[in-house]
Amino acid sequence: MEGGPEAASKQEFMEFWKRATSSPYIMRLALSAGIGGLLFGYDTGVISGALLYIREDFVEVDKKLWLQEVIVSMAVAGAIIGAALGGWMNDTFGRKTSMLGADIVFFLGAIVMAVAPAPWVLVVGRILVGFGVGIASMTSPLYISEASPTAIRGALVCINGLLITFGQFLSYLINLAFTKTPGTWRWMLGVAGLPAVVQFVLMLTLPESPRWLYNQGKENESRKILEKIYKADEVEGEIKAMREAVEQEKQEEGLIGQTLGEKMKAAFSNVAVRRGLYAGVTAQVAQQFVGINTVMYYSPTIVQFAGIASKSTALALSLVTSGLNAIGSILSMLCIDKYGRRKLMLLSLIAIIICLLTLTGVFYQAATTAPPIDNVYTLSFGANATCQAYLDAPNVSSWNCMKCLKAECAFCASTGGNHLPGACLAETKEVRAVCGEQKRVWFSDGCPSKIGVLAVIVLGLYILAYSPGMGSVPWVLNSEIYPLRFRGICGGIAAVSNWCANLIVSLTFLSLIHALGAAGTFLLFAGFSTIGLVAIYLLVPETKGLQFEEVEKLLQKGFNLCDCTNPKIDEEKASTSN
Repeated sequence: MEGGPEAASKQEFMEFWKRATSSPYIMRLALSAGIGGLLFGYDTGVISGALLYIREDFVEVDKKLWLQEVIVSMAVAGAIIGAALGGWMNDTFGRKTSMLGADIVFFLGAIVMAVAPAPWVLVVGRILVGFGVGIASMTSPLYISEASPTAIRGALVCINGLLITFGQFLSYLINLAFTKTPGTWRWMLGVAGLPAVVQFVLMLTLPESPRWLYNQGKENESRKILEKIYKADEVEGEIKAMREAVEQEKQEEGLIGQTLGEKMKAAFSNVAVRRGLYAGVTAQVAQQFVGINTVMYYSPTIVQFAGIASKSTALALSLVTSGLNAIGSILSMLCIDKYGRRKLMLLSLIAIIICLLTLTGVFYQAATTAPPIDNVYTLSFGANATCQAYLDAPNVSSWNCMKCLKAECAFCASTGGNHLPGACLAETKEVRAVCGEQKRVWFSDGCPSKIGVLAVIVLGLYILAYSPGMGSVPWVLNSEIYPLRFRGICGGIAAVSNWCANLIVSLTFLSLIHALGAAGTFLLFAGFSTIGLVAIYLLVPETKGLQFEEVEKLLQKGFNLCDCTNPKIDEEKASTSN
């Protein structure tokens, strides 16, 4: 019994590499469509570094915490709209056309951001970019899934996840490249338009999804594409499976209706679709509430919270965490068709919870051991340069760096070392310049800490825990769990759920840090992750190795919580035993 599943897993693993290397067409298709994931990842990562320099150019952005959150999160708001319309676009115009439209909108948004003369124009550009990302986020994995051989579908869809992480890694490289260039953040944001142009050109040379074509009655076109993707002896089986799905759809068409409202009503009245949505939406929302995009959007800022003041150093360390994310995505490609979707997500969440609890302890320790304020040294800068809240405080002897930062002031470290008592000063460019002239380090986001490096290490482990499971698997799951006739609209619902959760998290993160501190915020995410672990255990079945039509039958029948496999694997085990 132990040897059976292991042999099957090795076979799946070898099948992926065999097909991927022997059929350049399959890899070309997956990589071209996966650039949509790269756009997603680049936009997620680039704003984290660009925000540090946007704050320098626009005083109102630096002074208003809510404006920083709006600039970051408006891309998410645009993505919600894009994902909501993306389901309808995919069903109406096809997967390929939807991706071409996403590329155009993304490119326009990148140009608007690069030339923005004021924060509100930057916000408009962020909304446009988000709209394109929202469409691409659901269309790319759907297109790859429908144009992939069943045996390696999970691994190929993971290419989209891999390119998301590569996009994030690339964004940090670009951020570092432009730190000393005039226009810094404008170049960082403007370069985002180039991948959109590349994907637009590549997608013009690729076909439409064979399943979408078959659903539109274009069987011959669909067959020609399937013959390029599948082995000769597998094509008829796929055609048969699609034929059965389309025939069933036609039988139910009168009940489903044509309008969006009718389709929504039909989707929620179908037990298989309803169970699929429970699983798909749960996975997507849990993906965001583990806090990952706070790390991606605010990674350099979090590194500064850990007591590392230099912008370039913070960006460089963020590059390391992004690289670990890419490594995790590769691991996901190797494991998803071997160990299954459900198991990867559950193991990933357990590791995430451990890392978040560790981060809570690290940041709590950093806050309680922050260097104290030297009253004499602080007053030596003059009353105009001293933090007003510090001057008004009745008992300044209890003040340390953390209390100074909570008063919206800044800490100027001692010349003897960052961990010695320092000055609590007004957070202005002029005072910062005076601090710098004295060869002292200026801290405005986090306090100097001897364990700051430990926070960065645990942050890296958190990324490694997230990426192979919760990073890639929810998108794979949502690309395969819905019946063909509902795949566009259900994929849209799940993507909107993901982006709404993303918006809530990204729009509140800096405010949560201000209200709860870094330790309290990461503890909150650990609680959310625990809820996600329970919900995924209860609601998400295993879909490894199943055709789309078999997934629908599994959902129609229901699944046993105590069994993390699926009916197809059970049948294979039974037949082996017999």
